[in-house]
Amino acid sequence: MAKVLVVDDKEMMRDSVATILGRRGHAVVVAAGGEQALERIAEKRPDVVVTDLQMPGMSGLDLLAAIRRIDEDLPVVFMTAYGSVETAVEAMRDGAFDYVTKPFGGDELGISVERAVEHGRLRRENDLLKAAAGPPVAIASGNRMVGRGPVMSVVRERLERIADSHGTVLITGESGTGKEVAARFIHESSPRREGPFLAINCAALSVSLLESELFGHEKGAFTGADKLRKGRFELADGGTLLLDEISEIPPELQAKLLRVLQERTFERVGSSQTRTVDVRVIATTNRDLESEVDAGRFRGDLFFRLNVLPIEMPSLRARPEDLGELAGHFLTAVGAREGRAPRRFDDDALEVLRRYAWPGNVRELQNICERAAVLATDEVISASLVGPWLPPMNATSRSAPRLTGGVEIELAGGSIESKPLTSPTGSSEGTAGASEGWLACDGQLTLADIERETIVATLKRNSGHRQKSARALGIGVRTLGLKLKKWKEDEIVAADL
Repeated sequence: MAKVLVVDDKEMMRDSVATILGRRGHAVVVAAGGEQALERIAEKRPDVVVTDLQMPGMSGLDLLAAIRRIDEDLPVVFMTAYGSVETAVEAMRDGAFDYVTKPFGGDELGISVERAVEHGRLRRENDLLKAAAGPPVAIASGNRMVGRGPVMSVVRERLERIADSHGTVLITGESGTGKEVAARFIHESSPRREGPFLAINCAALSVSLLESELFGHEKGAFTGADKLRKGRFELADGGTLLLDEISEIPPELQAKLLRVLQERTFERVGSSQTRTVDVRVIATTNRDLESEVDAGRFRGDLFFRLNVLPIEMPSLRARPEDLGELAGHFLTAVGAREGRAPRRFDDDALEVLRRYAWPGNVRELQNICERAAVLATDEVISASLVGPWLPPMNATSRSAPRLTGGVEIELAGGSIESKPLTSPTGSSEGTAGASEGWLACDGQLTLADIERETIVATLKRNSGHRQKSARALGIGVRTLGLKLKKWKEDEIVAADL
């Protein structure tokens, strides 16, 4: 079923066409002229417009030109008398999809409208494929949620309840916990599942480019804007838009985003034409947005508008019971991708994985699993292969969320030995030097401390090379940069890192 707008100044003709299309299963709205038609387009967002060519006031050609200024893809079918066929042909050169000559049969009109609907659908799919071409603006991957432990069972149940609503969702959690996968799960479990799902990383683009990508721009709106471009809000109409790393959205765009969330309206860059969209917004962040509001970096009203349906994704440390299932899932996926039988971890290797703190969470585990699947020479992956890849200072017992005075050390053979934290000079005092591989511990070491010290040590091992360090940690270079920036601002790490 398609949404069809029928435009004709004659009521009898409008009703007749509406009846024909209604019997074919389409939802029909009508307009008595061009001005009213433009209002209906903004309100109803039809899939196709069927309009008379000769109308008083705004003619069919004038209406076509006005439609093309606001939507270059909306198919338009003209109804014309025999004597004005040449004008209809001219209209097709100007961008109309088709025309039917009066008097026409119901099948003739219906087939033309349905071809126009299919044409519009293909155009939208093409736009979505173009949106997927760049890394910061992409259609999100279809990774499924994995984990049947009690923690994830509660998370999944909450996500299912959220999916049934239309409210804005704010997903929080550490980097690598699967926030985008959760957003995809919400979309695919919602009434919008047949609509598009688009994602955009708010931290990856400059202010001007992010505004253009979100809201679109008119031809000539700025240097290099050689053609009209629809933004993500328009492309995601009827579906879901994921705003990843929402805490990084520039202050200049926060007010415009707030308006879209409140009123569902916006203007393209370089246009005064207001557009209405039906998009569900899901935002993700690994920062404490309330603290960002207190610091004046994030609008309080925008935070409250985003935080309608909040959910926090648990760290991998909080769900160790799922580690085996996750590891098996990643190994199977690599096997399918490489076209070979999947590998599996032996019990000692799984124990080594379970005792690691996983500062990079599920993403870091996926990195390790892919590396093991590719490099392992046997079907069964041993602890001796994966043990050296996990920095000893990051290892932690499942029963010890804090480290006090000692650290669990993973041995290559999979056995575990607890050793006190000592400095390179042999001292076993609570504070160690800044040398690589040694944790600075002041009595108690929190998981945040573990993460920071691991990242610093990895950077030192890689001579400050961020790409190598991010790859070793299983996190993105951008994420690594943001963490370092925050720690430098708080004067927690050296400024030259």
